[in-house]
Amino acid sequence: MQILVSNDDGYTAPGLDALVDALRDLGELTVVAPESNHSGASNSLTLNRPLTVREAHNGYFCVNGTPSDCVHVALTALMKTRPSLVVSGINNGANMGDDTLYSGTVAAATEGYLFGIPAIAFSLEEKGWAHIEAAAQMARQVVQRQLAQPLRAPVLLNVNIPNRPLDRMQGMRVTRLGKRHPSEPVVKTTTPYGDTVYWIGKAGLASDATDGTDFHAVSAGAVSITPLRLDLTHQAQMAEVSRWAEPLCANP
Repeated sequence: MQILVSNDDGYTAPGLDALVDALRDLGELTVVAPESNHSGASNSLTLNRPLTVREAHNGYFCVNGTPSDCVHVALTALMKTRPSLVVSGINNGANMGDDTLYSGTVAAATEGYLFGIPAIAFSLEEKGWAHIEAAAQMARQVVQRQLAQPLRAPVLLNVNIPNRPLDRMQGMRVTRLGKRHPSEPVVKTTTPYGDTVYWIGKAGLASDATDGTDFHAVSAGAVSITPLRLDLTHQAQMAEVSRWAEPLCANP
């Protein structure tokens, strides 16, 4: 059983080590992760320069690129056998609601999904790794279930784990994505050289954390499992846009 492991926090992140340790006996693991932190990288691929890959002291491969780069290079160049599963994480902080659009953790899993491989992204609710070992054990349970009872393809799961001890976890819930308020304003500051710079503000609070959402489940102490898909077509608007565009599409 081949499993590809990646993340967005970088190859030295404690969350990656914890995930690898938790899955080590479930299959043959190949770990390919970014050389440095790429949080918020989304699904970007590096197309304006070549990528380098080196094997680190811990046996992981590190790539001087994005999470998507890591999985892409692993699947098309490094791995001789197609993996049965791609896992990403454990991220230092939640990836719920709108976060999934920006998340490098989710992007690494998504790259595997685009290659037709079942993929799971794991994130810890709060930053700081306080209960990372408990989170890793919950991640292991999810992976074990997928390996024992594979979901019908295509599979892309976004899993968020409460930051609490194992004996305080309130099970697992299948959820939908909630929504956040817009992020806080940018922080304007000045460099030592007098240049004005802007830091992107913190993510906003949840605007939809109702029952059934990932926000609601995690706040209640349960692991949130959200199945994702990538079809961005707004099916409900197809007819309306067709009527609106008909004069434009007609022959002059």
